Amino acid sequence: MRIAMVSEHASPLAALGGVDAGGQNVYVARLTEELARRGHDVTVYTRRDSPDLPDRVPLPGGAVVEHVPAGPPEQIPKDALFAHMPAFGAHLARAWARERPDVVHAHFWMSGMASQLGASPHGIPLVQTFHALGTVKRRHQKDADTSPPERIGIERQIGRTCDRVLATCTDEVHELAAMGIPARQVSVVPCGVDAGHFRPGATAPGIPERTRPHRLLACGRLVPRKGYDLAIRALARVPGAELLVAGGPPADGLPADPEARRLLELAGTEGVADRVRLLGAVDPGRMPALMGSADLVLCTPVYEPFGIVPLEAMACGVPVVATDVGGHRDTVADHATGRLVTPGDPEAVAAAVRELLAADRQRRRYGRAGRTRVLNRFTWQRVADGAEQVYRQALVGREVPSEVA
Repeated sequence: MRIAMVSEHASPLAALGGVDAGGQNVYVARLTEELARRGHDVTVYTRRDSPDLPDRVPLPGGAVVEHVPAGPPEQIPKDALFAHMPAFGAHLARAWARERPDVVHAHFWMSGMASQLGASPHGIPLVQTFHALGTVKRRHQKDADTSPPERIGIERQIGRTCDRVLATCTDEVHELAAMGIPARQVSVVPCGVDAGHFRPGATAPGIPERTRPHRLLACGRLVPRKGYDLAIRALARVPGAELLVAGGPPADGLPADPEARRLLELAGTEGVADRVRLLGAVDPGRMPALMGSADLVLCTPVYEPFGIVPLEAMACGVPVVATDVGGHRDTVADHATGRLVTPGDPEAVAAAVRELLAADRQRRRYGRAGRTRVLNRFTWQRVADGAEQVYRQALVGREVPSEVA
């Protein structure tokens, strides 16, 4: 099958940890890799954000990344890309006139907008994954939401007119229904994790030495909605533990990072400055060992469309304490692989942490169960199985090219 992946701001080539580089990049990269390994012809279309980028970059597994000229070839904040989507879509329409994909899989709402512009003239089936919804962001961020005002209306239009919506968790199905997108239009295929890379017992040089009997770890993009402030407030209620936060700019860039400064100030206010360490960006090759060095991984966002970090922790055999939001409800099995706690409540986080730190046998049991749950449900092979099925559903009723059988 010839598959076009459209990911306007989240390139599979991007370094993770930046404000606009996170789980979507991983999802696109790993799903593309697995589909190419199965013999599919996959091209990822992402916006050119540097003049030095080549037009096309082959990926190791056989797929290709194509850099689309849409707007100035420089870094632009994600929410400012909206004005350049017509140019992005026009480029796709021209490219697909030359070589028509069998199916298009768009990632994020602006990719969906561009993909519709590119696919509609050629009658190409469109599968949409939103990764995050404007209605949810607006609800939680309110006036701090910097999304274009057109976002929610465009998401609603895409969801109602595309061939299939591929949601990443069951919570998203309910959110889509509230937008008027019927459940029959939606298939749930979760995100995945590389269980060969994220595994128990991984080692790597340079993992920080413990300064306290217990270690808590939080990781991901260094942005307010990830809820690291909640983890710091909880730490003040957990004696004998340290908290490491991995993510954001390189360590030497942390002093200039507004969120890093805010978190360190909060740690001082809470009296735990000596027990909080911001690590900055951590090389992906060292993350399994860093996770394995922790007693618990904390995932405490205000909201989370899916969240890959709990899966990475569970794959490493480390229990998770996560806020009871979004995709966490699908990934973390409460009282089996970790705990789901009330969002925004530091005492609820602290209570779960204190209980698990005091129960070594239970933590080991949760860790084993988490690893088993990942292997059974959340490998990239399982994700690709689900995506292939959704692509075939999108092709139903369409004229199927001879290569697809």
